[in-house]
Amino acid sequence: MIILGIDPGIATVGFGVIRAERGAFSSVAYGAVRTEAGLPLSQRLESIYEDIGRLIDTFDPGAAAIEELFFNTNLKTGIAVAHARGAVLLACRKKNVPMYEYTPLQVKQGVVGYGGADKHQVMEMVKRLLNLDKIPRPDDAADALAIALCHARAATSLMFENWSESTCSTI
Repeated sequence: MIILGIDPGIATVGFGVIRAERGAFSSVAYGAVRTEAGLPLSQRLESIYEDIGRLIDTFDPGAAAIEELFFNTNLKTGIAVAHARGAVLLACRKKNVPMYEYTPLQVKQGVVGYGGADKHQVMEMVKRLLNLDKIPRPDDAADALAIALCHARAATSLMFENWSESTCSTI
């Protein structure tokens, strides 16, 4: 199965495409969709929507795994990211790609096995699980690969039906 992992953002949307077969994982592609800071929000959202649509057309994923929003103290940034996430969700919906959401805690547990793992531990496990020579850059791409791996591990688990009901939500 091809899985598209997405780490939403307004300036940078990380993406990671992996192949998951029989518990083995490999990286297909990763990177970031970037928008120009000076553009109006509507243009940035249109760009995200179109670029995610092109990624879907290129890789034909069987599922999209998307990180749920985590609000820090900056509400204005959180709202802009929510808008970008909406553009991502719409692109997936319009292309009929099943979508699954994971919290940062679930991603850490799914990739590292420990919900309190730090960012470096997650990135190192992404590198190891995908047999990469180095940690993927930018960080947003590494995060997106982690989100895709989280879904791959959940989807290939013998306990997937029980696990998914309690830890991930289908959009």
